[in-house]
Amino acid sequence: MAEAKFLIIKQFITRQIESRVWAENAKVPSENELANQFGVSRMTARRALQELTDEGVLTRTQGLGTFVASLKSKSSILEIRNIADEIISRGHQHHCVQIKLEAVKATAPVSIALEVEEGSIIYYSQLIHCENSVPLQLEDRFVNPRLVSDYLAQDFSQTTPHTYLSQMAPLTQAHHTIEAITPEPFQCKLLKLSGLEPCLQITRKTWSVKGVVSYARLTCPGTRYRLDSQLTF
Repeated sequence: MAEAKFLIIKQFITRQIESRVWAENAKVPSENELANQFGVSRMTARRALQELTDEGVLTRTQGLGTFVASLKSKSSILEIRNIADEIISRGHQHHCVQIKLEAVKATAPVSIALEVEEGSIIYYSQLIHCENSVPLQLEDRFVNPRLVSDYLAQDFSQTTPHTYLSQMAPLTQAHHTIEAITPEPFQCKLLKLSGLEPCLQITRKTWSVKGVVSYARLTCPGTRYRLDSQLTF
């Protein structure tokens, strides 16, 4: 029955955090305290804490204890993940609002990124990704129509560009640039920001075996999102 107890402890901790009984950065009970509270071994309590730490719900500091992690959403800078999967993995709801989906002429910067001629026709989508109905990311994406001809026929309120492009032109290489920006007024409006709140902007260029597939600008409010990575040597 150790597994059932371990799951019960995880569910208990998660409920305490989601109901804000335990606030961000609050210290949570120790392994011994949880073991006594639930009548289980210390190893069972440790497993619950460790898995929640691995999932980003908790942070553990040797000699100090275990704490509630930052409530900002986070994503790894070392991997390409579908934002819908990120949100769902936290037990939250994802939905996407499709703002634009159209053919446009490539400007100079975009033509360089996609490695196409300036002024040539490319595909463009603008989407808002929401977590529990709160705007989390503004996605502006430019796509090479030579590699993904049916892009404009998709309904991105039902799927995501990441999912579709991964199926049609599997990713072989990616390049990221990350910077802090002051958003433009139209970005503030789409992300429902009350003022000129600093944002993180991730510029992402992806390739398949046939060439550059897409060039995207992902804009996220600084108070709602963070990037996280871990290297093991």
